[in-house]
Amino acid sequence: MSDLRMGAALWDDELPQLKVVEKILKLKEERNALILAHNYQSAEIQFVADYVGDTLSLSMLARDAEQPIIVFCGPDFMVETAKILAPDKIVLYANDNARCPMAAMITPEDLRTLKKTHPNAKVVGYINTSAECKCEMDICCASANAVKIVRSLDAEDIIFVPDQNLGSYVRRMVPEKTILIWSGFCSVHHMIHKEDVLDLARAHPRARIIVHPECRPEVVDLAAAVLSTDGMIMYAASSEDREFIVVTELEVVNRMIEDNPDKEFHGIEKAYCRTQKKVKLENVLKSLETLAPEVSLPGDVIERARLPIERMLAVGRAELATQGVKHDT
Repeated sequence: MSDLRMGAALWDDELPQLKVVEKILKLKEERNALILAHNYQSAEIQFVADYVGDTLSLSMLARDAEQPIIVFCGPDFMVETAKILAPDKIVLYANDNARCPMAAMITPEDLRTLKKTHPNAKVVGYINTSAECKCEMDICCASANAVKIVRSLDAEDIIFVPDQNLGSYVRRMVPEKTILIWSGFCSVHHMIHKEDVLDLARAHPRARIIVHPECRPEVVDLAAAVLSTDGMIMYAASSEDREFIVVTELEVVNRMIEDNPDKEFHGIEKAYCRTQKKVKLENVLKSLETLAPEVSLPGDVIERARLPIERMLAVGRAELATQGVKHDT
């Protein structure tokens, strides 16, 4: 797939733990395993991965994978999603302590209460949620297709969980619907403030500003384009602009620098996901050696959680390179 990266980035300085890397690559072949890594994973994890991408693209890869074993380098909700879409495969956490704070900001009980309070509303849930929460949703969405998903629904009232910033972005783009927004947030994107971006813009006045929709609305207002992480990577590669301010997790900026040596990229230094960086090379090696820790979900949870994910995928994938707000700046 064109928006995914095979055999991704080399690390910046020296080759770290070369023997560990060699063992991982050897075991991956011996086990016939597929290693998936999110765009926020460190460079050495991206290097040993077969594919690197955002949540949506990796979810589809997990669903269509031919290998019997999947090692997922990402937070808990991503690994669970892979198991939901590939229930007959062995799906392994690279590190089961990598738990997304935003996914924990909404519970199944919260969703059941919302549904009772708003019985005519459809529930749209960000894929960044637990398997149990997905059981209470009508349809899932990702940052790349949230607007398209909400527009596709026949309901006028929408419950959108858990990301308040992505929900605010969708509300702006789909004003014809009434959207009730939960108060969760991505700790990385929510910590980015308008002044952080303006400081970079003043230092680099010719740079094009691209922003992830998990950012605060006042940050989104500064954007020339609002995109998922895969969308950002594609946009930067195809754009005629030569300089960019990239408002998302720093690893995406590092990847853009490597992929586009003839262009300049500036990131927000504090935008660093500690959860994603909990996955280390040693974790990946241990997972392949022991085939653990394996995702274990009850059969009824898998069946119920699969429905909103499959509905999302059936709506169709967003055109990542053009998804989002485009301003004339």
